[in-house]
Amino acid sequence: MSGSEAGFSMYRPGADPPAPPAEAWPPAEGGPSAQTATPVVDPDARVDLQADEATTRVRAVLDALDDELVGLAAVKLRIREIAAMLTVDRARARFGLSASKPSLHMSFTGSPGTGKTTVALRMAEILHALGYLRVPRVHAVTREDLVGQFIGHTAPKTKEALAKAAGGVLFIDEAYYLYRPDNERDYGQEAIEILLQEMESGRGSLAVIFAGYADRMETFFSSNPGLSSRVAHHIQFEDYTKDELTAIAEKLLAADNYRLCAQAQQAFSEYLDRRRAMPRFANARSVRNAIERARLRQARRLLAYEGTVGRDDLMLITEEDVRGSSVFQNANASPR
Repeated sequence: MSGSEAGFSMYRPGADPPAPPAEAWPPAEGGPSAQTATPVVDPDARVDLQADEATTRVRAVLDALDDELVGLAAVKLRIREIAAMLTVDRARARFGLSASKPSLHMSFTGSPGTGKTTVALRMAEILHALGYLRVPRVHAVTREDLVGQFIGHTAPKTKEALAKAAGGVLFIDEAYYLYRPDNERDYGQEAIEILLQEMESGRGSLAVIFAGYADRMETFFSSNPGLSSRVAHHIQFEDYTKDELTAIAEKLLAADNYRLCAQAQQAFSEYLDRRRAMPRFANARSVRNAIERARLRQARRLLAYEGTVGRDDLMLITEEDVRGSSVFQNANASPR
């Protein structure tokens, strides 16, 4: 192949490996680095990035992310940039251009219900499509899954979590709870040290994503410079606006063939104003819970009706179904 245009392909887990001298990037465990990998195209060749099968798969994942999540423009842009950089890195490797191994580790900061877990799942699919991960899988854990209560318990728990995440993504929610400097008998630091070792030695075969509130994550990384230096991508997830929360509700309703009548739409708007001012508001998660409870009240109302019901009745959420929430009854009550 010389001087002609061509797409480029990549070994995918589960497929037969390419014949030499074509080498996948990232290289297989124990294989040559990107710097020493043999180029598979002539220096004068041209490659069509858009024609690559992996690029097509990544584009499909990004389109699904756009369709799946309302808003989050900055987050989506950053994910597209990361995907583009990794795609170009693969093309550079085909020409034998030297490049350091990319760090796949990330930090997702933001309030609950802002899409962090969903984006982690899509990120795993992107990294798998590009050949950086063996499997498009996310293993989610919290402190309880990593830190033991007694001497000798933390290392086995942390290593077990790493084994379950091997080849994919380890998603550590509320990661700042790993670090408790006020408790000298806490074993969280041991878990962090094991994670650090794996993040360095397993680089290219495991992506670790730390998630939690922005201010607490800042303290967490400031107290652990070794971790901070290994996390290349810090992505902030902003709270949804009221209009975005309304759009999320409409999307959830439409997906299950429900709709709000005009009065119910007004009631739901008031519900959002009240609920967002209450403790433990969880953005899209709270909206999803509100829709589920409105459906419960609709079902109870329809079963109490003495008469027949039609298709529209089964689809319609009324003002009564929305205003039955405790949010309208008692501002201090738990939402239901």
